[in-house]
Amino acid sequence: MTTNVQTITLGGQRFVVLPEADYRELVGETLEPPMPAPDADGNYPAVEAARVVLARKIIRRRQAAGLTQAELAKRAGVRVETLSRLEHAKHSPNVATVDKIVRALGEAEAKQPPRTVTTSAAGRKGPKRGKRK
Repeated sequence: MTTNVQTITLGGQRFVVLPEADYRELVGETLEPPMPAPDADGNYPAVEAARVVLARKIIRRRQAAGLTQAELAKRAGVRVETLSRLEHAKHSPNVATVDKIVRALGEAEAKQPPRTVTTSAAGRKGPKRGKRK
């Protein structure tokens, strides 16, 4: 989860603004594939776990770059179906496919304007007081 959180005040009430993916994760609506079940010793099956880790990284970077699956697939020169299977952890890609996707994500991220973080007085206790005379 990111720490890029902003607060706004509307009608005297404070609200927290956070990326949609973070909100969905907080309420349990993650669109990311789940990790496979571990064995009796707590170890995950290597191939399946690697697929999930890759899928989650692709999804997070694609969403952070503001791209749809179709847009990323086009930029990477892969089929939408291929990207979808990767994001659902249903497919083990070859190195060339991963390289194409990573390059396309890097180019998209480089074109993004720098993100500015507006911090609030989150750690402050009590109401803000003016200077006393």
